Amino acid sequence: MWIMLAFGSALFAGLTAVLAKIGIKNVDSNLATAIRTGIVLVFAWGIVLLEGNADLGAISARSYLFLGLSGLATG
Repeated sequence: MWIMLAFGSALFAGLTAVLAKIGIKNVDSNLATAIRTGIVLVFAWGIVLLEGNADLGAISARSYLFLGLSGLATG
């Protein structure tokens, strides 16, 4: 099962790169990144809300700190 998930992950990672290259033509790269990130944000929150895991109060200040730092490093 994990092999199928690994292949799926590789397929979608490659597809992401190809689609981004096509979509960025004649678009500022920062604007393109902002658009893609906004779409990912909507989908991520959608999944969290559908699964009922949106208990933000249960997260410690330390976890918020390191998640925030991780987000900054990603950006």
